[in-house]
Amino acid sequence: MTTFIVLLLGLGVGVLVGLLGIGGGVVLVPALVYLLQMDQHMAQGTSLFILLPPVGLGALREYWKRGQVDLRAGISCAFGMLIGGYLGGLIAVPLASRHLKGLFGCFLMLAAVLLWRKPQPPRERTTSAAEEAAHG
Repeated sequence: MTTFIVLLLGLGVGVLVGLLGIGGGVVLVPALVYLLQMDQHMAQGTSLFILLPPVGLGALREYWKRGQVDLRAGISCAFGMLIGGYLGGLIAVPLASRHLKGLFGCFLMLAAVLLWRKPQPPRERTTSAAEEAAHG
């Protein structure tokens, strides 16, 4: 049964990654903790392992085919993530699981608030032909 749950979880996360462009860990880590009762450290480590191959190959292929990938930005950011991921791991591993879980939760709440409050670009006002004629 656990294998079936994990397969369904992978399918669901894969769809969300491709559909929304989100990092799979945002969905995967909480699911591993609550569905499979993993420790926070184990869930984060497992998430990192799971996301290595499929994220780079699955959704990227479709975006690449449509010219929706900035290669220079992608390579630069990937290099930064490689170094940042190593440094983040050095910080996370010695933390108590409850502190790491709290930090993860705070990050998710902050991300939600920032996305909700993201300013919308002002809409361009279109004028009708009648308005243009009236203003000359």
